[in-house]
Amino acid sequence: MMNQSSSCVNGEGEEEEEKMVDITLKTIGPSPPFRLRVPSPITVHDLRKLVASNGHLPIENLRLILRGNVLHDTKDGDDVSLQLNNGDSLIVAVKPKPPPKHVRDGFEDEDDDDNLKFQLPQSTSRWKRKLFCFLHDKLKLPDIILMAIFSLSLKMWVLIVTWFILAPVAHRWDLGPLYILGTGFCIIFVNLGQRKHGDISAYSIFNEDFRELPGTLNADRLDQDIRAGQF
Repeated sequence: MMNQSSSCVNGEGEEEEEKMVDITLKTIGPSPPFRLRVPSPITVHDLRKLVASNGHLPIENLRLILRGNVLHDTKDGDDVSLQLNNGDSLIVAVKPKPPPKHVRDGFEDEDDDDNLKFQLPQSTSRWKRKLFCFLHDKLKLPDIILMAIFSLSLKMWVLIVTWFILAPVAHRWDLGPLYILGTGFCIIFVNLGQRKHGDISAYSIFNEDFRELPGTLNADRLDQDIRAGQF
């Protein structure tokens, strides 16, 4: 019994041992290559974290190259997994930090282009990431359009689609101008916001007893100034 249990333990240990592989990491620059023991399969994101922690490298600027291909954390919104083998070699590249602002004054256009690239936050849901990959990679939509699409909430998109569905109906019944005017008033009403208790609106019609803000310029105020000789 003891021999069987020990053999089972050894078998499990061998299976666990088989899941770990030794890879060689070659950093671009003067740093010598070093070996790293990692599990296989492993996601690209977890591999980058291991490489960054062992090499004391900034993970946000870290790029990995395997068999001539740059490794990306996700593809079509899903995490990318790697099946590594013993002896595999990875090239580690670290994107250099930008120079100080007074040094790169002549290269601001290039930096501005990088800042305009739209990226989804890490907390974005999976279906949004897949939609982003489809629009960005397949349809090749520019970043400014992607920014406009993903900055609106799902509720707002439902309202926009509903508006375009009802627009032909309003046109058919000769209610196009009223439909547009009603849309404008709805937008104004929705964006009025909510005032805290005791706050006074800039428009006296919304205040109790039509109370005006101090210093409001109206016909009564002009009449008083003229009678006082201030004009």
